[in-house]
Amino acid sequence: MDDLVMEEEDDCPELVPIDPQPRPPEQIPVTIISGYLGAGKTTLLNYILTEQHSKRIAVILNEFGEGSALEKSLAVSQAGELYEEWLELRNGCLCCSVKDNGFKAIENLMEKKGKFDYILLETTGLADPGAVASMFWVDAELGSDIYLDGIVTVIDAKYGLQQLTEEKADGLVNEAARQIALADLTIINKTDLVNDEELAHLRTTIRSINGLVKILETQKSRVDLSEVLDLHSFDSKDHAKLAEKLQLVKSTKPHLDKTILTVTFEVVGDVSEDDLNTFVQNLLWEKMFNNKEGQPMTVIRLKGIVSFAGKAHQVMLQGVHELYELDETPQLWGEDPRINRLVFIGRNLDKDVLQQQFISAVMKGRDRD
Repeated sequence: MDDLVMEEEDDCPELVPIDPQPRPPEQIPVTIISGYLGAGKTTLLNYILTEQHSKRIAVILNEFGEGSALEKSLAVSQAGELYEEWLELRNGCLCCSVKDNGFKAIENLMEKKGKFDYILLETTGLADPGAVASMFWVDAELGSDIYLDGIVTVIDAKYGLQQLTEEKADGLVNEAARQIALADLTIINKTDLVNDEELAHLRTTIRSINGLVKILETQKSRVDLSEVLDLHSFDSKDHAKLAEKLQLVKSTKPHLDKTILTVTFEVVGDVSEDDLNTFVQNLLWEKMFNNKEGQPMTVIRLKGIVSFAGKAHQVMLQGVHELYELDETPQLWGEDPRINRLVFIGRNLDKDVLQQQFISAVMKGRDRD
């Protein structure tokens, strides 16, 4: 009898319900939140930190080096590190205030891996989110632990248009326009403070700066987290949405301030991978191309789907600031002939010049200048 019991206990039961503990993903997504002071970033973060939801979110409130050297030295001497202790909140979120470029906070945070499954990183009002994104997008050391999910820009419905159209001294970029240019999602906040016509004008201006951006409209920064998080804007999962977005870009019209705008074009045929690398490097790094007025074209954000000869899958091209990446997607080419589709967001862009440079530089089987 004992042998029988032993044998039964040794058998693996097939119908026992299993309730596994949730495990954190191997890589933690990071969302960067930018926007001018007063737009509602802090309200958004407080909303996320206090609402009940199923995510365990770590929020880094980052000052990105603002303040005097004296303040920084005090921060170092008092705490010994450039970050403060993490506070664990009732809903499972973590919060930290940092005077650093973000790396120290992330490194410290990864020691607590398992306590959270998402990171939100807030930048200051005038910070360039592109520079922040560059640190986390392709950083080899952090790459195994985290990935950049998207850039969210919060804008004030009442003052946003004024901020976007403010003229800067010659050669200086409008910070608000740059934040919109880099955004994957723009949240227009405080919509109750403007009428429908003003809201429509702001929406049109945002769309003309960044034809790819998704727009949410809200009051008191109350948003559905599923619309803000898990955007996958910097990986190959974004390729399926890109073709749809490109159709949207075609219908946008340039705004009054044409220094930052979106241009797109389509070219049929296969691309040379080596020549494409050279073209992108000349565009992003060397800034070799000028518009018809002789102004250098500066690309802030770049997205595209390209066709490499001999490859059955579509290849996604992504660029932010001076970084770019080519990533083969799971999507097979279903159209014949194949069409390369590219979107450029930046300053002083000229569609005709860009398209001609692209064709002459990278298209296989084409006559080149």
